[in-house]
Amino acid sequence: MITKFSVTNFKNFKDTLVLDFTKSKNYEFNPNCVSNGIINKALIYGHNGIGKSNLGFAMFDLVSHLTDKNPSKELFSNYINANSKDGIATFRFEFLFNKIKMIYEYGKKDIETLVYEKISINEKEYAAIDRRKSNRAEFFAAGTESLQKDIGQSKISILSYIKKNTVLKENTENECFFSFMEFVNGILFFRSLNQNNYIGFEQGGKGIEADIIEKNHIEDFQKFLNEAGIECQLKILEDANSPRLAFDFNGNLIRFYEIASQGTKALSLFYYWFQRLRDEHSKVKFLFIDEFDAFYHHSLSALIVKKLCEIPAQVVLTTHNTSIITNELLRPDCYFLLNKDGINSLADSTVKELRKAHNIEKMYKAGAFNG
Repeated sequence: MITKFSVTNFKNFKDTLVLDFTKSKNYEFNPNCVSNGIINKALIYGHNGIGKSNLGFAMFDLVSHLTDKNPSKELFSNYINANSKDGIATFRFEFLFNKIKMIYEYGKKDIETLVYEKISINEKEYAAIDRRKSNRAEFFAAGTESLQKDIGQSKISILSYIKKNTVLKENTENECFFSFMEFVNGILFFRSLNQNNYIGFEQGGKGIEADIIEKNHIEDFQKFLNEAGIECQLKILEDANSPRLAFDFNGNLIRFYEIASQGTKALSLFYYWFQRLRDEHSKVKFLFIDEFDAFYHHSLSALIVKKLCEIPAQVVLTTHNTSIITNELLRPDCYFLLNKDGINSLADSTVKELRKAHNIEKMYKAGAFNG
């Protein structure tokens, strides 16, 4: 689980931005939003252009050098902050795996070029390299004693290098290392704005329509749409090339994607990923949905939040929609406000004691949180 994240000099974040999930409060309502004192379900609200999407890209930057699931390079264009005199973007993650603390810090010139990396586990140095000085890495993990230290090119992460080139001994630190690598392979970013984008988890996934048909989820998808307020009947339309999903109007079949609204198409993307999220054996560890309700009615937005609160993964959502800033869904320590001065939860943005009965949306609009 991610406990704290910070980024500097990346895209619009010239100064250090810190997102801290450890600042949970003692609210007795909606306890499933917090796990062992760490915020497990979070919603980030911010105005247009403030950096909500860029925060997601920053948190998923490590996918590019620690997995084979390479994100689209165009999502990471203009990598370094335009006003910066320093050509390095820096990232710092703090994690907790089985009560063991891990810190991973690194800097990059662009999406592909690593400058330095430093990993510590249990407050002990695990591995490090600073290519500004040399290509020689330092390894402290048990089992890396004979590992070649000159690892060469800057596109190779020392963590991937360790995993691929050595047999680590069994101990607490190495167990934490493997938990981290598993975590990184189980993180997922997606959004449905001008086009569908996703980062992480699955490489080369099927199309939404083909996935629903192949898994025989047509009836379940229909039930999901009906629950979301879209009354419809779905059938398979036999096409010359391949079967297609269609709306059934008393026997008249029309292809789903020919007449589905933008909101319904966005729901189909959510449904595609939700199948992989709600399974009790799901491998998704961390989920970030950017502008998750861009095409939704506010009641549908609330339904989606409720569904995501039921899954085991740590979840971060971004939105413009103030109507879902309510204690009926989450709690004040799980709602974050992103602005030019940084990011803080509602609970940390006021000296007022917040209670379940408070209308925190109304308070926000009244300026109670300096949003």
